[in-house]
Formats: sequence, C-alpha cells, structure tokens
Amino acid sequence: MSAPNERTHFTRMQDATRDDYQKIAKHSAGFYQGLPDRILRHLELLAGDTGGYAVDRLTHSLQSATRAQRDGRDEQYVVCALIHDIGDTLATVNHSELAAVVLEPFVSEKNHWIVKHHGIFQGYYFFHHLGFDRHLRDRYRASEHFTDCAQFCELYDQNCFDPTYDTLPLSEFEPLLRRVFAKPLRTIYSPAPV
Repeated sequence: MSAPNERTHFTRMQDATRDDYQKIAKHSAGFYQGLPDRILRHLELLAGDTGGYAVDRLTHSLQSATRAQRDGRDEQYVVCALIHDIGDTLATVNHSELAAVVLEPFVSEKNHWIVKHHGIFQGYYFFHHLGFDRHLRDRYRASEHFTDCAQFCELYDQNCFDPTYDTLPLSEFEPLLRRVFAKPLRTIYSPAPV
C-alpha cells in the first residue's frame, strides 16, 4: 500500500504502470473530501463583482438559494440554486455548463439538466434587449425538464437581483453543500475496474 503523499515517477502516461495508477487512485479518492471547501472559496470570489447588476454575483447566488430554500425545495435543488452561476467569472458565455459539470456526479439528472441549460432559458428575460431571439430555449421544448428549467429561471434566477431582499448568508448553506457533495450519486467516468 502506498503512502498518501507517495508520487509516481513517470513523465508520460504511456509509460505508467498498474502500480502507478493504484497510487494515483488513492490520491483521487481524497479529492471529494476537499471539494466543498473549494466550492465555498470559489463562491466567495463572486463577492464584490456586480457585473453591472444591482447586487454582486455572490448575493445573486445566495438570493437564489434563499428563495429555493424558503419555498421548501430539497437540499440538492437549493445547492444547485446556490452554485448555478459559480462559473460566471470563468466562463461567462457557457457558465451554465461549467456549474453543471461540477454538480453532475452529485445531483439528479433533472437538477443537472436544469443547471446545464439555465443560461439559455434565462435568456428569455433579456436576449431580445441585445438583439437575440428570446425564444432560443424553445429548441429544448421536447425535453421532459423544459418546464422545470423555465420555472427555475422564473422563480430562482431572474428575480434574484434585489439589494433589499432578506438574503441568507453563505454560512447558512454550508451544511447543505457539504451533504450534497459528500459522496457522488453516480459515476460519470467509469474506467475499467482495477
């Protein structure tokens, strides 16, 4: 058994051995333990960045989660609301997909779909002001999650820019986030058994 800080010595993956990947697998298993802390730190990076809105990106995310929690949504959904825009400052155009990739192993297929597509659905509220088709979301009308995503944007996204709203602090959501990210619900990438 390798020590937790033991490293491999190959410089090209094609030269690695089974033993090398056993060592790497042990390191990878610990990845999930620190994930909630990394997500919390990244959410904190959104503070102060308004992007021109009336509230900063962190407050927007907290309002989204606050509204979802107050409406009695389950923990997964509230966490999705909390981190739906976590990629805004890294991947402005496809921030929805970035957030969805982070969430995918930990949430239901429906919640993953909502987060992944919320950007195009959110466009219903503003695309026409920028010369785009506000009905671009209609390309997904056949999806069983169309209504769920439209509802998410209506109730927990487009209305979460209110500086006077009684928004809960990030610390309120930390326990939920830690529970949702405690263990993957499903494997997205499944290599051959070792």
